[in-house]
Amino acid sequence: MVVLEAPIDERVAPSALRPVFVALRAGLHVLVVGLTLFVVVRALVGDDARELPVTVLAIVFLAWYGVGVAASHRHLPTWARALWLVGLLVLWAALSALTPDAAFLAFPLFFLELHVLRAAIAVPLVVVTFLISVASTTMHLGFEVGSILGPFISAGVAIVIGLGYRAMAQETRERQALILDLVATREELAAASREAGTLAERERLAREIHDTVAQGLSSIQMLLHAAEREVGDERTRERLALARETAAENLRETRRFIRELTPAPLDGRALPAALHRLVEATNEQAAQSGSTLRASLTTSGEPVALPMSVEATLLRIAQGSLANVVSHADAAHAELTLSFLGDEVALDVVDDGVGFDPAATRAPGAGAERGFGLAAIRSRAERLGGSAEVESRPGDGTAVAVRIPVVGA
Repeated sequence: MVVLEAPIDERVAPSALRPVFVALRAGLHVLVVGLTLFVVVRALVGDDARELPVTVLAIVFLAWYGVGVAASHRHLPTWARALWLVGLLVLWAALSALTPDAAFLAFPLFFLELHVLRAAIAVPLVVVTFLISVASTTMHLGFEVGSILGPFISAGVAIVIGLGYRAMAQETRERQALILDLVATREELAAASREAGTLAERERLAREIHDTVAQGLSSIQMLLHAAEREVGDERTRERLALARETAAENLRETRRFIRELTPAPLDGRALPAALHRLVEATNEQAAQSGSTLRASLTTSGEPVALPMSVEATLLRIAQGSLANVVSHADAAHAELTLSFLGDEVALDVVDDGVGFDPAATRAPGAGAERGFGLAAIRSRAERLGGSAEVESRPGDGTAVAVRIPVVGA
């Protein structure tokens, strides 16, 4: 319940701001317990006739506070946190009605309200706490300027510090999300690089086998066939025929090896097939999660053999774009269009989702995750001499258009 610590991923920032948040949380606990004990000690030392009800209320107050601390690791709804705080305020108000010393507890309560609830709810609650503190002090000690000025300054300081802490925690979460995105992108690029290297090596081996072993076996087969026609001895002819058939069989096996080694056949069908599998996987994922999203693929133009760098880049861009649609767009349909335009290839991803303001994603601290994803798409396209354009408006869907020259890549 007492949420005083922004979630920090230990893989990214094991000791960045965690000590600050831990110290703030521990300091608030010490302040609440210390001031409550101070109220009890003052009542006992001063031989106050109400020392028993003050002590009992102070113990109940600390017990109720401990309930919130024990539940701090759970993600409770706003109404549960508000109910806990209201209970704490009722106990404090009752304690304030018995002794003016309870007014000191208003200061940590200000911080507690600002940390536990959203600012729109917490700030009015701070004002209510301030009014209770002033009313209690005035009831016991009479009207004095200090009974108003002291709580007023405390409330102002608490609001400023509390909102500053909230901004720091939000910045920490955004920075963490950006770092995690960078780490994931780096791993993705490394995997794509390894995959491209593996496919390139397989293609090289296929070419080498084709140009050496396959050509040699083909030549041996033709030479044996020619020798078979010129030899008159029947037994020798049979042996030559057997050798020719053996060479032909090995040539067929070699060609089968070449077909298996050749990465995603060089006939222009590799990328469309990969995009088709991506669309099917996206639809399956959406169905399992209960989403109404359905993706489809359209191709146009005459497919041509593309360099593996172009195919890998377009596939990664399609993956990133569809991931954005699934995560942010709340769309019912997404259309991928792959166009072979002669000297360049184009990929368009269009959805009918909620859309967004592209300019807002470039603002510092705004839309860090989506903004970085769009920047990564542009970077990948530009790395191969291409371009990426994003068109979107709130409520009007999003369109990502990528163009990559085939020859330049």
